[in-house]
Amino acid sequence: MKKNQLGQSDLYVSELTLGCMSLGTDSQKASNIIDRALDAGVNHLDTADLYNFGENEEVVGNAIKNKRNQIILTTKVGNNFDKAKGDWFWDPSKEHIEQGVKDSLRRLGTDYIDFYMLHGGTIDDPIGETIDAFEGLKKEGLIRAYGISSIRPNVIREYVKRSNIEAVMMQYNILDRRPEEEILDLLYENRISVLARGPLAKGMLSSRAREQVEKKGREGILDYSYDELRTIQQDLEKINTKESMNTLALSYVLTHPAVASAVFGASSSGQVDENTLYRPSPLSDETYRNIQKLTKAIQYTNHR
Repeated sequence: MKKNQLGQSDLYVSELTLGCMSLGTDSQKASNIIDRALDAGVNHLDTADLYNFGENEEVVGNAIKNKRNQIILTTKVGNNFDKAKGDWFWDPSKEHIEQGVKDSLRRLGTDYIDFYMLHGGTIDDPIGETIDAFEGLKKEGLIRAYGISSIRPNVIREYVKRSNIEAVMMQYNILDRRPEEEILDLLYENRISVLARGPLAKGMLSSRAREQVEKKGREGILDYSYDELRTIQQDLEKINTKESMNTLALSYVLTHPAVASAVFGASSSGQVDENTLYRPSPLSDETYRNIQKLTKAIQYTNHR
């Protein structure tokens, strides 16, 4: 599988990333899913300390303990949680980040994290303090590179100006083209990569799109009504020249040069196969523009 450089770092991630949030808590099943992804050429795994209040990191750590050197491992920090109480609060402080990395390293069973992300963020955060924390962890060798997981343009701009982030994770897919308007080109110009999460829009851009639109799109999503979602699904099937709708959706987000990897989730080995059986490839200009004509170039409003 093709690998792309993450920003200006020495990390090279597969163009498809396994998002681990949906792995579940069955360690053997999770290991099978991860092994299937690795066999398909995926080398990048994405988790977060908040997933299952730390248990997801433990599951991932158990699955990779004998193959750590094969993997680019990403996790996230910023949510100060209490597993016993089942609650959490936003905490981008230096103190929490420095403690959070120690907790994640322990749960993951490793002595370093390849890529460490702030799991959210607002313009009112102590951004300088957050950056200082990440830079310190990098100097200590506890992390190799860092970035943020955010869709907020104003927050992203601050980190572009003030930090050495290597990548930003954000929701980006055929239906949610908000990053195209004001983020993707900015990041590309600054040699900062994008990790595109939600490329299949909860299955509404997958090979089971018709079923998922009926199930999840009844109330509409973003600026799309249910009827518009149905029409888009039908029109995408007509212009699809890829082996599957999954491949078309993944290829779309990977066409922009800022995007280093598309992050898909999987709760079964079969779902890994659906996304890795056929390799994504850049779309022709004609297909790319036709897809854009079918969808809306919506903008960020509330999330700034």
